[in-house]
Amino acid sequence: MRSDAKSLFYTQMQTPFGQLKLIAHRDALVAVLWEHELENRVKLADVARDNQHRILIETQRQLAEYFAGRRQQFNLSLDLFGTDFQRQVWQALLTIPFGETRSYKHIAEQIGNVKAVRAVGAANGRNPVSIIVPCHRVVGANGKLVGFAGGIQNKQILLKLEK
Repeated sequence: MRSDAKSLFYTQMQTPFGQLKLIAHRDALVAVLWEHELENRVKLADVARDNQHRILIETQRQLAEYFAGRRQQFNLSLDLFGTDFQRQVWQALLTIPFGETRSYKHIAEQIGNVKAVRAVGAANGRNPVSIIVPCHRVVGANGKLVGFAGGIQNKQILLKLEK
């Protein structure tokens, strides 16, 4: 549950992968959730629908450009709620270039905690802002696609879209 008292708002967006639920507070995007992901993967306070929220409208615009192959980088204010370790992992994910992948081990090394490969995997799985914070670009050490809130098939499609 978010510990701050900021009101949260959501809208839904139809995408090539089904519906995404976009959630923001007044100042930033806080979540992009998949239609069929595990319930409570991202814990949030109650949210109210607002299809006119400026951040949610801008998020929809940028995601539509991404899905159409016209955007490689997102320019959105984010408020990533998690532990210090999780936020450190999520910041590392933001450095993975479009069209490239990194292993969980590489991310662990990047954040200076080489033994935290499993913890990196767990933090990656709790990423509240799928696609925009590109957790789909993280693969197993052997290059195999593993774990993704949107499903392995969608992870594969996102990576193919970026090639």
